[in-house]
Amino acid sequence: MDFVGFTLSILQALAKIAGNWGLAIILLTIIVRACMWPSSISQQRSMRSMQLLQPKMKAIQDRYKSNPEMMQQKMMEFYKEHKFNPMAGCLPLLLQLPIFILLYTALMSPQFIQQAGDASFLFIKRLDATIKSTAGRSFDGKFVAGPYDTFTAGKTATVYIGDKVINDVKISRPTKAITVQGDIKPNQNFDLKMYPDSLNLSFAELKEITKAEINVIDNQTKETEKVTFTPMDNILVANVQTAQVQSSVHYDVIVLVLLFALTMWVSQKVMMQTQKGAQQDPTQQAIQKSMGTVMPLMIGLTFVFIPIPAGVLLYLVTSNVFQIVQTVIINKQLDKEDEKKKTSASGDIDNARKIEAKEVK
Repeated sequence: MDFVGFTLSILQALAKIAGNWGLAIILLTIIVRACMWPSSISQQRSMRSMQLLQPKMKAIQDRYKSNPEMMQQKMMEFYKEHKFNPMAGCLPLLLQLPIFILLYTALMSPQFIQQAGDASFLFIKRLDATIKSTAGRSFDGKFVAGPYDTFTAGKTATVYIGDKVINDVKISRPTKAITVQGDIKPNQNFDLKMYPDSLNLSFAELKEITKAEINVIDNQTKETEKVTFTPMDNILVANVQTAQVQSSVHYDVIVLVLLFALTMWVSQKVMMQTQKGAQQDPTQQAIQKSMGTVMPLMIGLTFVFIPIPAGVLLYLVTSNVFQIVQTVIINKQLDKEDEKKKTSASGDIDNARKIEAKEVK
């Protein structure tokens, strides 16, 4: 199954509803996070249970610290007795990771660049832009390429055999199909070659190819161009135009990175507010407080050096804002549940039958 194509189909359908690709990404984020709401409730309930059980857990660890096997056994018995799953809090994070990878792959794909790469949203000029990229634009007929760039073929090709046109011919091993012949020099054309047997055609058809149109992706810049290959000495060759590499900085993407770091920091603060009043080791509390500040900065700086498209950053910022609102709502819900439990327990004690002591003769 083509998961990238499936993701783009969903985004395209949402874009038709919302009228904008940026809004489509926000809607997709809300849908995904809403579907994960039950697991988020489980995560926060698990965190509360851990806070309440922390003193008893530490007592077990201190008592059996010289016997790791016994400590492990006692901890498992403790979890079972209190119906506590220490891994429950990790589930939402594990669910989000493949979604992030899938969206990243989709928004970096030639299909998205061709459909909506130049789409804008609010202050974002291009949804496929990264912080630093070349000035090249996809499908303008020339690559902005450097001497060490490598290229990948698209998954399909349009093949011409005389007057016959065969669409959507599959290309085997697209990452290995195309190689550069010679050197790439700025402002000079360069040659690409591929072997005909990379195309999923019969031997008779391969011999009769007059030309093949293939989307070619520069692996370094993600720029995509439609390139026409023609047969020459049992291989397919193409002469491609190039332009001088000119790097540019996209300040709108920098703003998105800063917004991501800020919303993540606020999310961490809101999460830590839920732990007030719980008995917690001072060292652990200091570490959590430090991590709540350091982690957003570290991940934000990572996104400065790793080319994350603006559309993916928009997803992450929206996800963080959703997380903040969700945490507040779920905490209020859990507070009401705790209050009901306390009221119920208090009522049971008040309604308990008093037993009068009998006089002993």
